[in-house]
Amino acid sequence: MATSPRSVDTISLCSTVSSCPDRNGFYGGFQRTEKPKEPLSKAQIIAREKKWLYMIDNWSLYMSKNYKKIRDRCRKGIPKSVRPRAWFYLSGAYLLKKKNPSVYKELLEQPGNPHVIEEIKKDKHRQFPFHEMFLDEDKVGQIELFNVLKAYSIYNPKVGFCQAQAPIAAFLLMHLPAEDAFWVFVSVCDVYLEDYFITGLEVLQNDAGILEGLLKKTCPPAYRHLQKHKVEPLLYMTDWFLCAMTRTLPWETLLRVWDCFLAEGIRVIFKVALVIIGASLNQHKVRKQCNGLCETLEVLRSPPEHVLEEDFIINNIQRLNLRVEDFQIEHTRQKNRRAKQKAMQEAAAVTTTSTTASTSHGSALSSSSSSGGGTNGYRL
Repeated sequence: MATSPRSVDTISLCSTVSSCPDRNGFYGGFQRTEKPKEPLSKAQIIAREKKWLYMIDNWSLYMSKNYKKIRDRCRKGIPKSVRPRAWFYLSGAYLLKKKNPSVYKELLEQPGNPHVIEEIKKDKHRQFPFHEMFLDEDKVGQIELFNVLKAYSIYNPKVGFCQAQAPIAAFLLMHLPAEDAFWVFVSVCDVYLEDYFITGLEVLQNDAGILEGLLKKTCPPAYRHLQKHKVEPLLYMTDWFLCAMTRTLPWETLLRVWDCFLAEGIRVIFKVALVIIGASLNQHKVRKQCNGLCETLEVLRSPPEHVLEEDFIINNIQRLNLRVEDFQIEHTRQKNRRAKQKAMQEAAAVTTTSTTASTSHGSALSSSSSSGGGTNGYRL
């Protein structure tokens, strides 16, 4: 998996570690927030909280009759105090938990696949290592992270465990009780990022093509630059999509993006990716400096700080001139392209098999001719 310097907190960041956590629980790392967020007035906060609580209490009605209101309020940002409950409802996890009231507990009691369990144990300490919940293996964060990942690997053995799932699960555990986080995690893996974690990454490859097509529409200069230097999308977008931006964006930006992501789905991740690419490579002087694949990847993997700021990302994803139909058109185009490629590959395989068989047959016929069998040969 392609990983950017800002995607993973490494030992080189220890110099940034503080003796006390920020308001989000980070002692260090690029997602630590030094400057306080400018607060809304107390009256504004209370008013927004009341609107959200009323909406959640009447969730089915809003989802069926007034989804646009839910979407618009998510785009404005969900109040911090309401966010855990809102995510639980937005993702549909509340329905999954209601239908399966004892399943999480039952999954934890099962042993699981020994190989998968070992992989989870190796990976759990790497997630948000500078956050107060995950500082060491005795902290509740690492214990619950292991439980959620183990439970999912048993719940969906077709997927099992993929390393890219771990930061998503850890991120959810920072906001929700373990069982609720598990059901949101199930929804994200099985619905929002359906088939992303299956061996072969076929869906991700398809989405890479869709991203290219949308980039051509939204930022032609960046598209042409990437084509010129043969910068394939999977080289820079794999981590963004598989981890749903959890290892890429600053904390406040990430929260706002997930408010929208759980309301609108994978299109939001596409839009964030398009904003990052476009804003990073739109200027001619930047493209001129990136005179090769490596230089271009460096810019995309470590975008300018202002590009990843909350207001910049949220404002620009809403300004992108993209309709749902644009995504559908690109999806169909990529589906047809891959089907054509598959057909060509199958045809080539058939031709190769036929050639091999014909060569063998021709050799046999030549032998017959030399022994007096008489033939005009084998025509392909």
